[in-house]
Amino acid sequence: MILIKVMNWEKLIKDYEYYLKLDKGLSLNSIQAYMNDIKHLRIFCYYYYPTLGPTDVSLEHLEKFLAYLSELEINARSQARIISGIKSFYNFLEINELIKDNPTLLISTPRLNKKLPVVLSVEEIDALISAIDLSKPEGHRNKAIIETLYSCGLRVSELIELRMYNLFFDEGFIKVIGKGNKERIVPISQKAIKEINLYFENLRNHLKIKKNCESYVFLNRHGGKLTRVMIFTIVKELAKKIGLEKNISPHTFRHSFATHLVEGGADLRAVQQMLGHESILTTEIYTHLDKSYLKQVITEYHPRS
Repeated sequence: MILIKVMNWEKLIKDYEYYLKLDKGLSLNSIQAYMNDIKHLRIFCYYYYPTLGPTDVSLEHLEKFLAYLSELEINARSQARIISGIKSFYNFLEINELIKDNPTLLISTPRLNKKLPVVLSVEEIDALISAIDLSKPEGHRNKAIIETLYSCGLRVSELIELRMYNLFFDEGFIKVIGKGNKERIVPISQKAIKEINLYFENLRNHLKIKKNCESYVFLNRHGGKLTRVMIFTIVKELAKKIGLEKNISPHTFRHSFATHLVEGGADLRAVQQMLGHESILTTEIYTHLDKSYLKQVITEYHPRS
């Protein structure tokens, strides 16, 4: 009986993985995150309810699972992430009529304090770029990477997946493959175009490029595809070099891109489109403008000022 239940877990999780990949078109990183969410529930059931299959899980089991997560001292944000993944799994089971009642419908997600993203000033971005050592072979590449992240507001996964045939420099835009394999067109600055061309001239055109990596824009010194970890390392080392106290990552340039656009008066819908957000609610976080800017807006536009 226990063996059958274990096989049920394995089969349904594998089916769910195919669903995320083929029907939802999610990236490997997103799929792995969802798999990790389900892994938490499966481990809990294995230890506390070894005869319980995934279709037998009830609201009562899930409530005890949430208590289990708290006992492990998993923070509220991580708990919310896990619950979101489990809800997605049970929605999949419900869609495929593998369960009659969805046990996740009444689960309450932990309340989260709205965390505003870290944003860099233009001066801080310029300082990071100025710290890049252009005497090293990878210097021009790193400069092009930072300029592209900030100029286009790309996710790190979108940057490392950027292809040569998606660069339309004459028209002033690039084509980006975002979450769910959705394409979007993003304008690119002349500064970023210049740095990418310098990277081509100084490094990329001289590399012995590995097989199947010929179309990627950004490559490592061995002619292979760059990894997310490598981009994180580049950013962290630059921050350390200039003594930046803010805790930043490649995603910080995306936050900065959006915030600077909104503060400059850009239409929120346009920013939403450039970022590739499905919902305008996600983009609204970038309206966290500073008090001096808000005062300026009131002074300039309110009829009683």
